[in-house]
Amino acid sequence: MIVAGVMSGTSADGINVALVRLRGERDSGSREASGVTSSSGGQECPPHTVQLLGHAEYSYPPKVRATLLAAMNAARASVADLARLNFLLGDLYADAVLSTQRQFKVKADLVGCHGQTLYHQGETARFLGRRVAATWQTGEAAVIAARVGVPVVSDFRPSDMAAAGKGAPLVPYLDYLLFRDAQVGRIVQNIGGIANLTAIPAGAAPGDVVAFDTGPGNMVIDAVTERLFRRPFDRGGKIAASGNVLEPLIAKLLRREFFRRKPPRTAGREQFGREFVGEFLRLCRGARKQDVVATATAFTAKSIADAVRRFLLNGRIASRPAVANAQPGATAFQEMILSGGGAKNAALVRMLSQELSPLGVQLRFSDEYGLPSEAKEAAAFAVLAYETWHRRPSNLPSATGATRAAVLGKISYP
Repeated sequence: MIVAGVMSGTSADGINVALVRLRGERDSGSREASGVTSSSGGQECPPHTVQLLGHAEYSYPPKVRATLLAAMNAARASVADLARLNFLLGDLYADAVLSTQRQFKVKADLVGCHGQTLYHQGETARFLGRRVAATWQTGEAAVIAARVGVPVVSDFRPSDMAAAGKGAPLVPYLDYLLFRDAQVGRIVQNIGGIANLTAIPAGAAPGDVVAFDTGPGNMVIDAVTERLFRRPFDRGGKIAASGNVLEPLIAKLLRREFFRRKPPRTAGREQFGREFVGEFLRLCRGARKQDVVATATAFTAKSIADAVRRFLLNGRIASRPAVANAQPGATAFQEMILSGGGAKNAALVRMLSQELSPLGVQLRFSDEYGLPSEAKEAAAFAVLAYETWHRRPSNLPSATGATRAAVLGKISYP
């Protein structure tokens, strides 16, 4: 089956489409094929063949991006505008899929569309007398299905949250399928708007995998670059490379409660959006503009390394016991495989490599494994849609905190 995965990240910079050919050894060719669920509540991931056929990126029109950024985590918004935005994004996603199919001369049998996150609250909070968690990814799947002419799986996160999970991260399912190794412990690190990691110990079963958001990815870097230099992002990390890092400020920020919180945990614009950026700029007042961008970049690198030290040091994963014979100051992980837009930021990559080197963790790129860094998340939602179509669960409860494995998403038909 060929599946088009569609992803729009928290940076709201545009749309990624990955065309993926998938085959699972247990598939019967019908939606009645079922997965195997273990007694621990996790699932046994069936063997897969995952082949990337093509990938394309499309920027949002400037007015659409501005509208999305204004709507994210907004205290007030027009219901009419949000409804219109939902259908407009459905059209833009359909355009992107159709254009990618024409480019690579491939026709998808199914689409998996993540949508654009407007709000994500993985932890419960009081609302109208009850405690609720909530998430909202917009982009009308019925529009995509009608225009592309194939079924569309969308709205992946609520099913995990209904099972008491945090609705994120979901990409670890693909990470486990592609990067598990009998001998090598790997940390799969994605740097999008938010940075998140998947820790896969050597010889791991699905229930051994832990994943969580480490903190800001490109979100703070992009925001300060736009504020100070009127550029949407720091291309190649050139601005950061020309500045000096305000080390005391980063040390202060890393003492915040979020970074001490044990996995599973999630982050978004609620933690590192416009309010945080405003505070960050105030704390940097008086510094050169280049130093502010350099500090935002180092903040991302150091928060990732900090998460590795806090939660993966000496073979521990969160509160789990250390692995046998672990050396003091070492990790049970030898490689970090990097993906996402942050992998293109040379200054960020250099800073992260310097932070990981004392831990004995080698930095590598998902491109080395045949999956371009910018295509990975879109490919992940192609895989998740494929599993949903076959009525198989594809959350990893050890990563999201869910009480059980869950079949993710909703299906819209043409």
